[in-house]
Parts: sequence; C-alpha cells; structure tokens
Amino acid sequence: MGQEESRSEEMDLAQIQELCIIFMKECPSGALHLHEFKRIFGVTSSSAEESLYIETIFRSFDTNQDNALDFLEYVAALHLILRGNLEDRLKWSFKMYDKNGNGKLDRQEVGQIIRIMYKIKLQTSDIGMTQSEICDRIFELVDQNGDGQITLSEFMEGAQKDEWVMNLLKLDVNATGWVIQNCGKLP
Repeated sequence: MGQEESRSEEMDLAQIQELCIIFMKECPSGALHLHEFKRIFGVTSSSAEESLYIETIFRSFDTNQDNALDFLEYVAALHLILRGNLEDRLKWSFKMYDKNGNGKLDRQEVGQIIRIMYKIKLQTSDIGMTQSEICDRIFELVDQNGDGQITLSEFMEGAQKDEWVMNLLKLDVNATGWVIQNCGKLP
C-alpha cells in the first residue's frame, strides 16, 4: 500500500511539474492575468455576459486579490475544475454567488448569476422559464426555512436533492480542451 501511495504522489508531482512548465511557457511573468485566463477558456471580448462570468470565476481563484493568478492559485483552480468532487464544486459555486461574503444568498445575488447564465447558456435551452421564474423556483426548492436567504447547507442540500437545481447552481467551466491541448493528458 505504501508503494501505491508513493507512486500516486510521484505521479502527482510529475503532473505538477508538467503544469509548472506549461504555466511558465504560457505566463513567463509567473502570473496568469485575466486576459490570458479568458483566452484559455475561449471567451471573446465581444460577449459581455461570458466576459463577466469568467471575470467572476477568475476573481474567485485570485485568493490574494492581486488581479493575477500565481502558480499555486492556478493549480488549485485546475484541480477544482478538473478533479474537484461535487461538494467542493458546490461550495465554490456558493462562494461565487455570495458577492457580499455574508454566508447567505439573497435573491439579488442569485438573480445576478441567473441573468449571466441565462444569456450564456439558458437562453438557447428548452427551459421555458424567465430569469425571474428560475430565481423563484430555486428559492422555492432550496430555501428550506422560507426566510428569503439561502445558507450554504440549504444550497448544498437543495442542489443534491434536485437535478434541475443542481444543473443550474453548479457553475461549470470547461478547461478540459485547453488542458488536453497543452498537457496531452488531464492533470
């Protein structure tokens, strides 16, 4: 068992080294800036909604708030995006929604993300609901105590109980294509 763990750690170390080489090739300054982050995810400057969505995601990974991702922030972001378990991804999504950082989501915070997602991906789907109706339905299904705010525990439980809610609340970022193109394999 110890040998298996060692191999696993070695493989992870090799992958991290490979990511570091790619990171330094892509970001010789040692920092990944917003415009480079947008390029990685294929966001064009012509789409204001996609741009705002990616900026929100970028800011969530910029833990030291210096407007750039260093290598550790970059690895943490890729790990969450590519390997993060459902619970971690939902916690991250909650953090993204919670703009004021008070640990609760109000209708304005949920509505803002719904507006962005609606313009990016929901508008072309068969959802058949307005942005306001989507927000109302989320609160109806998730706000267990009916206080007009969603706590992290309500968010986690609600998303895991209802697939429709899960698909709306779990923020998805597709970096797999870029990673495959640049690494040849998933980290």
